[in-house]
Amino acid sequence: MTTVYDVARVAGVSATTVSRVVSGSTLVNPQTRDRVLAVIEALGFVPDANAQGLSNRRKDIIGFVALERGGGEIDIELSSVLFTDQIVHAAEAVLRGTGFSLLLTFGTRGQEFEQRVRSLSGKVDGLLMAEDVLPAADLRVLARRMPVVVIAGQRDEAELDVVVADNHSGMTALVTHLVGQHRYRRLCFITGPKDAPDARERQAAFEDSVRASQDSVIEQVIHGDFSEGSGAAAARVLLDRRTLPEAVVCANDQMAIGVLREFQRESVSVPADVALTGFDDVYPSRLTDPPLTTVSQPVRELGTRAAQRLLARIGNRALPPQTQMLTTSAVIRASCGCPRSHGDY
Repeated sequence: MTTVYDVARVAGVSATTVSRVVSGSTLVNPQTRDRVLAVIEALGFVPDANAQGLSNRRKDIIGFVALERGGGEIDIELSSVLFTDQIVHAAEAVLRGTGFSLLLTFGTRGQEFEQRVRSLSGKVDGLLMAEDVLPAADLRVLARRMPVVVIAGQRDEAELDVVVADNHSGMTALVTHLVGQHRYRRLCFITGPKDAPDARERQAAFEDSVRASQDSVIEQVIHGDFSEGSGAAAARVLLDRRTLPEAVVCANDQMAIGVLREFQRESVSVPADVALTGFDDVYPSRLTDPPLTTVSQPVRELGTRAAQRLLARIGNRALPPQTQMLTTSAVIRASCGCPRSHGDY
């Protein structure tokens, strides 16, 4: 069995430094920490829970960690129950009556936020993470030390508990409707952050589905960050073109709403001039004019399943890692060109 001394010897540091890295201490410089983490990953070192002393006593706190996307958002971002908010409420509902409280922390990707997460890990009994907040190797090391469940993470991760939505099926159904029912041939995709698994999966499914249609083409892919503001910026890129695409497919509803508002500001009619779709089916997508065609994913169920799995792992650390994939479905409303109906609401 690999010991802390083996890790220290290979990494060229003291056993104390290895222990500090494992516990998320701020006293280790980033270069040394990365070297130690690489050795831990290579050797498959699993920290001994008994050796972590008093820090392992139950604290009755579950940490929830999520990335902040975009910046300075107004309106939809602040006043509506969106993706992360729904997950938080669902997780908190599971924890009621268990003796656990939920501690939230949000930040932008980078070393400072990653260090905050490592520091937080020493103050909670388990962590719920929305997306891969830490690099994969760091997540695995952390999960060997304490219970961790990742929401909307890498579905092929073999060493972590992950709860994800079936992005591929939902996006495939949506594109099939656009190119099959409406015969749209020139499509544009507004994708999310490159570091977001959901964004990568939705883009891949979109591209595969358009190519499979044979007579449709992808005219442009524009990168956003899942925020309404980035959707508005993408719309301005499209408005600068000589001709608009026939359909704009967005990787989430918030960007789609940003596109819609920018188009309307420039007197571009949806869907008469260009069709528009989103993904997630957040509540504001039903209130836009026209209502937004999108993909419904069980956002609250993501939070519920993740919290339930975390409690199970806290109760039994020997559970094998598990990936749970939840179903998605296309929600057809008026923004794609279909007639309005009572089902839009």
